[in-house]
Amino acid sequence: MNWFEDGRLRFAMGVEDTFIPQTRPGERALDEYELMQHYRFWSEDLGYCADVGSEMVRWGIPWYRVNPAPGEWDWEWLDKVIDRFDELGIELIADLVHYGTPLWLEDQFVNPEYPERVAEYAAAVAERYRGRIRHYTPLNEPLLNIMYCGEFAQWPPYCSGDRGFVEVLRGISRGIVTTQRAIAAADPDADFVHVEASFRFAGDTAAQSETHEHLRHRAYIVQDLVMGRVGGDHPLAEYLGENGFTDEDFAWAIENTAIPDVVGVNYYPQHSTEVFEAGVVHTGGPRDLRPRLDAGTEGLADVIQSFAARYERPVFLTETSYTGTVEERIAWMDASIAAVEDLRAAGVDVIGYTWWCITDMVEWSYRPGDGKPMDYRLSMGLWALEEDSDGVLQRHRTPVADAFLRHSRR
Repeated sequence: MNWFEDGRLRFAMGVEDTFIPQTRPGERALDEYELMQHYRFWSEDLGYCADVGSEMVRWGIPWYRVNPAPGEWDWEWLDKVIDRFDELGIELIADLVHYGTPLWLEDQFVNPEYPERVAEYAAAVAERYRGRIRHYTPLNEPLLNIMYCGEFAQWPPYCSGDRGFVEVLRGISRGIVTTQRAIAAADPDADFVHVEASFRFAGDTAAQSETHEHLRHRAYIVQDLVMGRVGGDHPLAEYLGENGFTDEDFAWAIENTAIPDVVGVNYYPQHSTEVFEAGVVHTGGPRDLRPRLDAGTEGLADVIQSFAARYERPVFLTETSYTGTVEERIAWMDASIAAVEDLRAAGVDVIGYTWWCITDMVEWSYRPGDGKPMDYRLSMGLWALEEDSDGVLQRHRTPVADAFLRHSRR
């Protein structure tokens, strides 16, 4: 029996792993391992995951570091990390791409060679760590990735608009398929946890019904594509065709699929539900966000049930958290775990719960900003990050860690 079929609820932790090394004037590299000093404290951070009873850890490989030039590989640090996972007895769910590509890959996700290059990288990892890394996420939150890189020109390759969205969608969706195919060829025992961000909508949706309907269907477009579900009758087929998705692209997507073993969904109560305001139109991009509604456990149940029903695969809550006080974080943890248990009792196949992340993290606004990393700290971890007089980010255990341990060991 596969692990995702045994009926158990697994408790997992995440380590924030956004890697966007490319820069342009007014921007800084965004490598969360560097900003959170995880490259220095990686062994301790993984140990903290074990300390709170985490069976699995979502952790990302910095592609741009292990593959510094075409065909060149540097495994020295990653070998040590994988040894540490083995030592701790924690199952790694490896994030292969978390928003960024190597510096040498021009045009990033729209480079015609991107699907081939990312598959080459995936195969190299799977061959080297066969039997040691058993679970893979080909690319984290593809829709959010496409929005930031293809629609809002926020991250490389800085495409914009509907045509930019579709161009990046083509590259990323093909890359997920080629990545999964390459891993499966290198390690037939590997399994796949696809991870998508959740997008919900509330407020005056009727006044902007066309936009609302488009966004509602778009929330599933990447997973639909990679599972071969986007034909001529798909609600977004016309939109895709009008913006550069060719008959060849549609045919390729139908014939080349990446079926997940587990569907992962990320839900943040403070961010996952966007509000349409009467008489106000927002682009929805990072410079013009719609207001957010904290939909609590109602929103959590909604997104888990929708992904479970749509894809008929086991669902893993692959990220959730709450940015706030210790008391607020514990309250959300208790409520969200209770909601997951209620869903399981009702027959929804929820197999995992992930708190994101083990320490506080640095907000993405660091990239265009000019302050120190801790000026952008998000208090959401089980361990707080506190900078000492030498600039070292000391890890301080909080009562949130005790709450997680209480749940994971019950």
